[in-house]
Amino acid sequence: MNPPSPSYAACVAWRETPNSRPVDLSVVIPAFNEQARIIPTIAAWVAHLAPRDLCWEIVVSDDGSTDATTALIELIGHVNVRLVRAPKNAGKGAAVHRGFSGARGRMVLFCDADNATPVQEIDGLIARLRAGADVAVGSRAAHGADVNNRSVLRSAMTTGLRRLVSLGLGIAVTDTQCGFKLFTADAARRVCAVHTIDGFAFDLEMLYLAERLGLTVAEVPVRWYDAPGSTVRPLQEAVRFLASIVRIRMNAARGLYAHA
Repeated sequence: MNPPSPSYAACVAWRETPNSRPVDLSVVIPAFNEQARIIPTIAAWVAHLAPRDLCWEIVVSDDGSTDATTALIELIGHVNVRLVRAPKNAGKGAAVHRGFSGARGRMVLFCDADNATPVQEIDGLIARLRAGADVAVGSRAAHGADVNNRSVLRSAMTTGLRRLVSLGLGIAVTDTQCGFKLFTADAARRVCAVHTIDGFAFDLEMLYLAERLGLTVAEVPVRWYDAPGSTVRPLQEAVRFLASIVRIRMNAARGLYAHA
C-alpha cells in the first residue's frame, strides 16, 4: 500500500489534532437548514487550507436549523470545527454576529454555506489584509470578477440595488452582498459592537459602519457561481434590502452609531 500523500496526511491531522498555536484564521459559516451542503463545504475548506502553514478553525454558526445540519457537524467530529447553536432562527446577520463572537482568529471570514464563492478565493483576501487592509470584500462587480449562472432577474435587481446603495448610503464598495468577507479581528470587534441588523442586509450595515469607523476596505474580484438550492428570494429580499437602507439612515440620524 502506498503511503498517504502529504496533503491527505495534513487533512487528517487538522481533523484530529486540536490547534495548539494562536489561530490565524477563523472561517465562520452561518447555516440554516444546510444539511445538503454543509459537509461538502467544510470538506472543501479542509482540502484547501489544511496543507498550508496556517493555524485555522471553522465556526459553524447554526441559525436554529430544523433539519440535520447540527447533527451532521457533531457526527463528523472534526476537532477544529466548532458549532455555535441558536435556540431559534434569527437571521443570517445574527448568525454571523454569533460566529464572530466565538471566533479566535487574527483574521475572521464569513462565507456562505453554499460555497458560491470558491474557497480558493480566500488567498486573495488574505493577501489584501496582509497588505494593510482592515476588511477585504469578495466582489462580483470589481474588474476581474467571474460570475456564472446568475439569473436575469437577479442580475437586474443586483444592478439596481447597487445604484440605490451608492445613492442612499454613499458606500464606495460596489458589491455589498457577496457572502465572502474577511476582517481583522479588531475590525470585526469594532463593527459588531455597533451592528444592529440581523437579516439579509446585515453586511450592508457592516460596510457602512466600516467606512464610518475609518477602516480600510479593499474590494477583491472573485469567482462566483449561483449555486442550486439557494434560499435567497430575490423580490422579497429586495424589499427588505430597501427597508434596511432606510433603517441605517434612521439609525444614523438617531445617533445609534455615535460611537462608530
